Amino acid sequence: MSGHSKWSTIKHKKGAADAKRGQLFTRLSREIMVAARSGDSNPEMNFRLRLAVDNARSNNMPKENIQRAIERGSGTGSSGNILDEITYEGYGPGGTGIIIQTLTDNKNRSATDVRTKLTRNGGTLAQAGAVAWNFESKGQIAVVVEGRDPEEVALEIVDAGAEDVDIDDSQISVTSSFDGFPRVQAAVEKIDGVKVEAAEIAMVPSSVVELDNDKSRQTMRLIDALEEIDDVQKVFSNAEFSEDALTEYAQG
Repeated sequence: MSGHSKWSTIKHKKGAADAKRGQLFTRLSREIMVAARSGDSNPEMNFRLRLAVDNARSNNMPKENIQRAIERGSGTGSSGNILDEITYEGYGPGGTGIIIQTLTDNKNRSATDVRTKLTRNGGTLAQAGAVAWNFESKGQIAVVVEGRDPEEVALEIVDAGAEDVDIDDSQISVTSSFDGFPRVQAAVEKIDGVKVEAAEIAMVPSSVVELDNDKSRQTMRLIDALEEIDDVQKVFSNAEFSEDALTEYAQG
């Protein structure tokens, strides 16, 4: 498993225990609201909304919170501030490219917070397009294999249309094309011995930047700092972290 993929796996494993529940639920609610606003308010008819709802459920978000977010997004609930989707691009230590996706009701605050976190942690804000050219929207699914050989399961997932799979013990990280994501996710969910822990649309880099231990640690701190911003939903990078840094992060 590459240092880039392993980082995502470690972050996912640690997320449930480390996330501040209030902040996590706020982010989940925002994603549900924007997804409901962008299409049908029925998750079965709106794939982005279904992903957002499934993610909320996997993080134990109360059913009433989910429904309230759907109603606010679709305009049938109590009024709230309109959220704008804004993506920022930046450079991190070692020249790594970083994509920062935000949902905000205050563009000036969002831009200031992102710029400040980047600057204070060894990064810089980049012009639009300077980093994004190296990233492509893909479907990503994190699954846990129970009672089966992960290698055999991985082969079934590839047969289901996945572009790539990374195996780490009993966990498999699945990557699909953007267009094929709904089909691959549905197929994976039907495979025996597989539990889907997360599914999302991610920005996946075409090429990565290999980092030494020090640059890996600096970049990890930068990404964590960006994710602490209330308006930030997701952060992606093309950093290829060192094994030592990954081990330290997993243990810390």
